[in-house]
Amino acid sequence: MNFYIASSFQNKAQVQELRDLLKDEGFLHTYDWTLNERAATFADLERIGSAELDAVKKSDFLIVLLPGGKGTHIEMGIALGLDIPVYLYSEEEITDPVTSSSFYHTSGVTVCTGTITDLLDTIVQEKKHAGIQ
Repeated sequence: MNFYIASSFQNKAQVQELRDLLKDEGFLHTYDWTLNERAATFADLERIGSAELDAVKKSDFLIVLLPGGKGTHIEMGIALGLDIPVYLYSEEEITDPVTSSSFYHTSGVTVCTGTITDLLDTIVQEKKHAGIQ
C-alpha cells in the first residue's frame, strides 16, 4: 500500500519519523520530498512539483501533517479529487471553524489528533482492518 506525506519544511523531522514508522509497517513511500533542499529556481519548482504530483497520484492514501506548507493543501485537493483517502493530522484538535478549511471536514478525510504514534495506530488499524495491507 502506497502513501505520501504532505507538510511543510518546518515539520521535516516529524515527516521523516512517520515515514520510517510506516515503512516499518510495510507501507511504501511514493516520494520523499524531505531529501530536497528548498527550491531556488523555477526549474527546481517544476521538477519537485512534478515529482510530488506523481507521488500523490500513485498513493493509496495521503497524510497531511499540519501546519502545512504552500503545496500541502494543493496536494490534499489532488488526493480528494482522485478519491484518495486523506489522514489529516494535528497535534491539537481543530476547534475554530474560522481558521479551519471546509475540506478538512469532507468525506474522505479522517482527522487525527494526539501523537505521531496515535496517527500511525489509526492508519495501521484502518488498513489492516480493511485487509488492504
